[in-house]
Amino acid sequence: MSDQHSHQNFETRAIHAGNTADPLTGAVVPPIYQVSTYKQDGVGGLRGGYEYSRSANPTRTALEENLAALEGGRRGLAFASGLAAEDCLLRTLLAPGDHVVIPNDAYGGTFRLFAKVVQRWGVDFSVANTSDVASVRAAVNDRTKLIWVETPSNPLLGITDIEAVAGVARQAGVKLVVDNTFASPYLQQPLALGADVVVHSLTKYMGGHSDVVGGALVAADAELGEELAYHQNAMGAVAGPFDSWIVLRGIKTLAVRMDRHGENATKVADFLTRHPKVTQVLYPGLAEHPGHEIAAKQMRSFGGMISFRVEGGEEAAVGVCDRAKLFTLGESLGGVESLIEHPGRMTHASVAGSALEVPADLVRLSVGIENVDDLIADLREALG
Repeated sequence: MSDQHSHQNFETRAIHAGNTADPLTGAVVPPIYQVSTYKQDGVGGLRGGYEYSRSANPTRTALEENLAALEGGRRGLAFASGLAAEDCLLRTLLAPGDHVVIPNDAYGGTFRLFAKVVQRWGVDFSVANTSDVASVRAAVNDRTKLIWVETPSNPLLGITDIEAVAGVARQAGVKLVVDNTFASPYLQQPLALGADVVVHSLTKYMGGHSDVVGGALVAADAELGEELAYHQNAMGAVAGPFDSWIVLRGIKTLAVRMDRHGENATKVADFLTRHPKVTQVLYPGLAEHPGHEIAAKQMRSFGGMISFRVEGGEEAAVGVCDRAKLFTLGESLGGVESLIEHPGRMTHASVAGSALEVPADLVRLSVGIENVDDLIADLREALG
């Protein structure tokens, strides 16, 4: 993060970091540099360091500077998707024979990347309950290079004590990676708690409007940031200029959106806890949630994601998803509109039969910013 923005509050950084006025016209929003290559002033005479847009593009640079400022990191990097960011990170830091500790609850695509792609490359992994520090410590061995954490986790909303697990990572001499997608940097700052790298699907809360796909890495250390940037260029799955511009636009309202997501989710969770057909509500804002106290310590508030289990098993859960109308049935999350899904058949189908398999009676909600009374009315109808 540049010294220019280090003293500013989050909402100010979200609007201004990386968003300098265009020097030619004074435009207050960075232009979309829809360009592949750049005129050089003689061989090697680059203007601003730009030569080819896979390597760097001014619109993407604006986004990457913004991401670093929001997460309090030394280097931000934007990718074509969250999984592209994860792939770059893993291929930068790992080699055949290495080992990773992954959580027992995580995005299905992340598990698929480890189990079906990275493992074939000769990298092994162990599954640990990252909410239990002793479980993480026990899973580390002499080949471990990374500890991977999601908090809140997807889709069971588990909470990991980032500072405590960072202590385990330091003691073992390994890197700690935190997927901060569910929380966003507005609610949680993993680097300040000891993480080495933060991962984001920019598709979700950062973009915030279900109209862009993107991913990001933010590194705490400048040297690691340079290493990641080298591999980003070498591998090439970068965010395009228009996508970068869309995410930058979304980030400007991140703080106000997250406040509303959280307010609505709190009321929806309270409704669900009192519904007779709901057997369990998973939301870290509930006092009875096992990670509530840690979430209250390391998060500004509890976010907009809720999962719940219903009477009647899998078919009942699928029926709730089918009957919802205002909650749109669809994968993804973090948009202004509310979404509902059945993780077992949708986002987490890839973890079936593994240690990460999710309950068949589970429904996941991404609570949007609509009027919360309308959202509750829709769920009441869907539950029957």
